Amino acid sequence: MRIGLVGKPNVGKSTFFSAATLAKVDIANYPFCTIEPNVGVAFIATRLPCPCKDIRHRLESEGRIEPVRPDDPREGSLCEPRTGSCVGHRRLVPCFLVDIAGLVPGASEGKGRGNAFLADLANCDALIQVVDAAGTTDLEGNPQGANQTKDIAQQRIRDEIEFLGIELDAWISGLLTDGWTRGVRRVQAEGEKGLVSYIHERLTGLGATQHSVSVAFEAFKKRQNSLTSPWDWDETVITALAVEVRRILFPIHIGANKFDIAPADVLQGIEANGCIVPCMADVELALRRAASAQLITYVPGESTFSYESPESLSDAQLKALDHMLERLDANNGTGVASLIDTVLFDELDHIVVYPVQDESHWTDGDGKVLPDAFVVPSGIQAKDLAFKVHTDLGNGFIRGVDARTRRVVGSDHEMNDGDVLKIHAKT
Repeated sequence: MRIGLVGKPNVGKSTFFSAATLAKVDIANYPFCTIEPNVGVAFIATRLPCPCKDIRHRLESEGRIEPVRPDDPREGSLCEPRTGSCVGHRRLVPCFLVDIAGLVPGASEGKGRGNAFLADLANCDALIQVVDAAGTTDLEGNPQGANQTKDIAQQRIRDEIEFLGIELDAWISGLLTDGWTRGVRRVQAEGEKGLVSYIHERLTGLGATQHSVSVAFEAFKKRQNSLTSPWDWDETVITALAVEVRRILFPIHIGANKFDIAPADVLQGIEANGCIVPCMADVELALRRAASAQLITYVPGESTFSYESPESLSDAQLKALDHMLERLDANNGTGVASLIDTVLFDELDHIVVYPVQDESHWTDGDGKVLPDAFVVPSGIQAKDLAFKVHTDLGNGFIRGVDARTRRVVGSDHEMNDGDVLKIHAKT
């Protein structure tokens, strides 16, 4: 999965990226700090406990393993993740984040990074727009000072959200307009179905499907009071169509950054066609770095942390960390991990499943316990999962075995969150 981070300059987008991935990127208080997209991996906790919890419970009940010791650094986890980690049965799975540069007025016309910026967007499964919830920057990213009023901050947030939508609408509209005459001929020959097919063909590179285009087209028709024939549509009508397509193809989720210094109730009445989550990227980055330096124990997404050895910290360090602890508690976390979690599991509707080679011990061919955790679309069928593990497993798929129930399942069996599956295939 690839989630793109986008936003005007100087809103904390690169800070958000670095906080989520701990990747080293340029972070500065001026526009165009990022030029080319940075790609990193954020590790997000699964919604359900790792299945190794069930293994431990079974082994303990059979007397084959001792109960978890208080000093166990993995707090009882038995799995051996190939990627990510698992402590206390809290399994972390990878998600690619892309810090996309180049959002400027006229990007759809080639300004800034232009088409390169738009191509980066098209290669992502979802978009998070980082906005300045405190209203401390103008639309071009220039600092405007702290302590902005609620009305000013809200207007700037709305302007940011609208700004990205306008650029995407203009881009899609341009793709549709280019060749519109050819599309109209399809309408004359095939009717409405021909127009939908034309739109699909023009937007395939953006991830459009026949279904998504059909849904967008129906929404477009409902919003138009009196539609004339497509060959009579002017630029305004085509742009209205582009808006509906954009809402389906690019639901934009909002990371309302700098929320801790924003006016009270600043997000009240703010609308977007995706989720809106308050964020404090700078606090998250500082806490992640403090945890890496073993100054604190902090789990991303939680609203508190504990000191490793407070007596070893300087007065300045204690003061800074105490202040961040207050901000965490007041805002119920930094919002960075929870936003990615919401986009990945709720908005994109994905689950985590565990393919294994041994359904009895839940191991791979080398005897490693639950080494793989795949983030896949909800309801994925067993054979499709087999293809994601390896093409040969998909092509040679015979059957699957639900490792929890030992029930044999067919190729069309729908997977659920937390399932452990053994795949039998021709070799």
